Amino acid sequence: MNILLAVRMYISKMIQDSGPGMKVLLMDRETIGVVSVAYAQSEILQKEVYLFEQIDKSGHGPIMKHLKCVVFLRPSQENVQLLATELKSPRYGVYYIYFSGIISKAAIKVLAESDEQEVVREIQEFYADFFAIGPHLFSLNLEKPIHGMEWNPNSLQRSVQGVLSVLLSLKKNPIIRYQHFSPLARRLAESIRDTVLKESSLFHFQRGESVPLLLILDRRCDPITPLLNQWTYQAMVHELLTIKNNRVSLVGVPGAPKDMSEVLLSAEQDEFYANNMYLNFGDIGQTIKSLMDEFQAKAKSHQKVESIADMKAFVENYPQFKKMSGAVTKHVTLVGELSRVVTQHNLLEISEAEQELSCQEEHSQSLTKIRRLLATDQIRDIDASRLVFLYAIRYNKHPNKDILGLVELLRRRGTPDRLIDVKFFFSYYATSVDDMLRYSNSGETVSSSFLTTKDVTKITEKIFKGLKGVENVFTQHSPVLKDIMDNIVKGRLSEDAFPAAGGESTAGRIQDVIIFMVGGVTHEESFAVHQFCRANTGIRIVLGGTLIHNSQSFMTDVEAAVRYSASGTSLKYPQNSASSGSGRHPKLT
Repeated sequence: MNILLAVRMYISKMIQDSGPGMKVLLMDRETIGVVSVAYAQSEILQKEVYLFEQIDKSGHGPIMKHLKCVVFLRPSQENVQLLATELKSPRYGVYYIYFSGIISKAAIKVLAESDEQEVVREIQEFYADFFAIGPHLFSLNLEKPIHGMEWNPNSLQRSVQGVLSVLLSLKKNPIIRYQHFSPLARRLAESIRDTVLKESSLFHFQRGESVPLLLILDRRCDPITPLLNQWTYQAMVHELLTIKNNRVSLVGVPGAPKDMSEVLLSAEQDEFYANNMYLNFGDIGQTIKSLMDEFQAKAKSHQKVESIADMKAFVENYPQFKKMSGAVTKHVTLVGELSRVVTQHNLLEISEAEQELSCQEEHSQSLTKIRRLLATDQIRDIDASRLVFLYAIRYNKHPNKDILGLVELLRRRGTPDRLIDVKFFFSYYATSVDDMLRYSNSGETVSSSFLTTKDVTKITEKIFKGLKGVENVFTQHSPVLKDIMDNIVKGRLSEDAFPAAGGESTAGRIQDVIIFMVGGVTHEESFAVHQFCRANTGIRIVLGGTLIHNSQSFMTDVEAAVRYSASGTSLKYPQNSASSGSGRHPKLT
């Protein structure tokens, strides 16, 4: 089950099916992202696609009848109307139309009536209505999908369409199970099942001896994981710099080359990244050193151009040399910036405190450490707030808890009100996590452009000395998802905690699993899936969610989930009525 390969095959086929000749690729805002995470622009250009247009911005473009138009759109009402307008006054010779999901007969009729000049050669459904970040990881890029602890209707519809597209691209007709404690997961599961039954002709895939499983989880089953600092390369870049559609903005990064405002981080396009994305950051220094040594050796060989043979070799190898030069500059810049942020904001000590909060039962020790860190000017407000969030989730029922005291320390250090307010909302949000947490616990259940090889190695060795393997202090935490995957493999996934939609039988051997998390997933959980599948070769797992979170995006989602109603209006919560002496707040007890 390789969802990235499935999307690449769809894109390749839609371009090939239009035949030889110059082409334009007409897309919408979302399908541009779907294509860009699966293919580099240079790859698309090799397929005779010379022009890229966005349908809502293409209405006044020039007429180019010599071009074939390959249309790839989401099956939304807006896109159908825009495409109908395009077909009434076609700017290109012929049109090959592909929708990323199920298109209604009514929409087909609208397009047919608009095709007065008969320029449409075919209309097909190619199921790529999701962002394939990697072979086993996908996202729907939905921000704030939950309002007032209810689905935003548009986000629910988009989630149904996205998950159905994943199932169809993988050719799976699965049993659908969901977390019993979550009305959000249940509603999504039932909506997906209803559509599968309605579109039964599409889901004609035989199950065979093994039964595919679609498991829908709720982010509230594990609010800890998105709040932790990360120490593997991919996850760390996302936490500190943010990866969006495999791209990282370097605007404002000290020492970043002026021509490198944005870099691509794709395992398909970047061999170094593919080999090191799951590596502990403490080990990155040595791999960067090896990359730079290799590059320097090639650079020296290019300095000797003394014969016709040398010139020929130089011309033949120059593209590879240029590509390697870009990779070296990119990764040295990234590693240098990550190291700078870690040092400047004391993230090692913060991470140690986070791991103690999430993995150990040392309330007094953790509280003392958090108080000391909150009094330190070196740490950022967001890191200070995350420590309090984690403490509130971990110890909100502890008899000696001091959540209000920590909130007061946040105020004294001048933390923005929004981060402090979220603290209260988050505690309210976390109360519904208790049952699931009990269940999971009871189961078996410097200027980077001037960095030299020695500089990079020295930085990582100094900061991360001894940071190796999962037994180290910074990587003690294990996501709840790992326990759930263990239970799936062992056939111990509780039918009470994870019922099947429609009461369908859950009997049968499980081999292929699609896990979708309402409220978003993390790169730490993606890494856990990667490790799990390598250790359990008899099972294949694809992981997806409404969004791929870092701590900031997660906190934004949480704020929307509890502060706003489904209609988008602000909810009102009672003011703090607890006396100053009690140290208690009605939402924190």
